[in-house]
Amino acid sequence: MNNVGLLYVGAVLLVNGLMLLGRVPARSAAALNLFVGALQCVTPTVLIIQAHGDSEAILGASGLFLFGFTYLYVGIANLAGLEPEGIGWFSLFVAGAAIVYAGLAFWRQDDPVFGVIWLSWALLWGLFFLVLGLGREELTRFTGWTTVLLSQPTCTLPAFLALTGGYRSTATAALIAAAAAVLLVALAAVLGFRGQPRSVHDRAAAAA
Repeated sequence: MNNVGLLYVGAVLLVNGLMLLGRVPARSAAALNLFVGALQCVTPTVLIIQAHGDSEAILGASGLFLFGFTYLYVGIANLAGLEPEGIGWFSLFVAGAAIVYAGLAFWRQDDPVFGVIWLSWALLWGLFFLVLGLGREELTRFTGWTTVLLSQPTCTLPAFLALTGGYRSTATAALIAAAAAVLLVALAAVLGFRGQPRSVHDRAAAAA
């Protein structure tokens, strides 16, 4: 994945997570989504043109469109006040594609760390599907915290490491990355579900 684009994906995921948590207004987040979405569409287009038919280079660039389309969609929807279901169902497609890219990273590209990162993104976009596509509002805070906590270690950190020549992808590093991701998701669950009613009866009592 293009590392400059990945750097800014970390920024937009952070803002979108804060949007889900109610800390950033949707219209305010729209501008950054449009900027990063455009970047994540222009960059892979240029990379594919420069690949001159190299299938591996084209494969490497193809995943960028998943994020470019997501952020453009979010930016336009926020500004136009569109219903979120379309973004949610597109997120299901992204989550499925991310699992495929994770498999490619593990078994074809010999990059297990990025395999873990792709799986983390599959989880994120799967949560976006549940919240936006299926209307599972009780998962909104958990999704927001998961997005905030995973945005930097899955995007900004590997981008800076790659840009400075410090990125190393080994089995040990992948295990550390996986353990860190699990811990961050567990923390997101604690933060996201803390104070929420835990059952239908609890929600009814809270609403009474």
